Amino acid sequence: MIRRILMAAFRIVIIAGAGFMALLFFNQSKMVYLPQRDLVASPAAINLRFEEVYFRAKDGVKLHGWFIPSDAGRGVLLFCHGNAGNISHRLDSISIFHRLGLSVFIFDYRGYGRSEGEPTEEGTYSDAEGAWDYLTRDKRIKPQAIIIFGRSLGGSIAARTAMNRPSGALILESTFSSFKEAAGDIYPWLPVRLLARYDYETASFISQVHCPVLVIHSREDELIPFRHGERLFSAAKEPKAFIEIIGGHNDGFLRSGKAYEEGLKAFLSRYVIKSLSPAVSQSIDPASSPIMHSKIRDGLNSFPAGFSAPRG
Repeated sequence: MIRRILMAAFRIVIIAGAGFMALLFFNQSKMVYLPQRDLVASPAAINLRFEEVYFRAKDGVKLHGWFIPSDAGRGVLLFCHGNAGNISHRLDSISIFHRLGLSVFIFDYRGYGRSEGEPTEEGTYSDAEGAWDYLTRDKRIKPQAIIIFGRSLGGSIAARTAMNRPSGALILESTFSSFKEAAGDIYPWLPVRLLARYDYETASFISQVHCPVLVIHSREDELIPFRHGERLFSAAKEPKAFIEIIGGHNDGFLRSGKAYEEGLKAFLSRYVIKSLSPAVSQSIDPASSPIMHSKIRDGLNSFPAGFSAPRG
């Protein structure tokens, strides 16, 4: 009797586990992509002028974005956002990059905001490459003036774009080394590599990027462990730099405040900004960033004091 009860309980557990794994497998898209259609604000809310932009992804899907110009002329940041919300939820970041003197082109992936279609992995790659093509073709911006930036999932998309499109620099913030590794951290008790339908192999992409790379990560990131940032930094070619920030996955760049901005300034002034005004040039000292440490090598030349490899 007891044996029959145990066997019945075991079968229930197996069936329930199989059902749960099937649910994860077939519903991954809804777990990975969390788009919102309604735009809750625009750059006008932070007193920035902007252009509404409609353009085509590499595969032809119609996408929407904003181009926020800067009179400083220090480059254009191509912004690949994370997996949730839409471009209207990134006004804090847009404000920071505008203060740094950068024009910003932020766009929504297919299925997000006013962009058509439904999100897929290959689709997000096509979307970002279409955004790069728009900047170089329609805006006539030189590739070396484009800084490709990605946060979280957007970091993997940004790295893939930088692998296939030349640019002045690549910045990855709070990004995983691969989707499967990140999923394994979230669901350590599941056979994630067998279940995962997505790759987003960021470390592989970044190893094939030939522009300067900046990796930004926090030890307090509760979603993507710090070691992911370390692995991305290790995989990147020289020249490269690492900024360790504080705070969680979604608020680290805000909690780090001025230190975050100063770290970005130091990196951009070293590798991207070629024609700063004297006043701005004097205000950007790569050695002054409070969140960079010691010195690392970039092959033939050393970084200014203040840049560092991740500790740990």
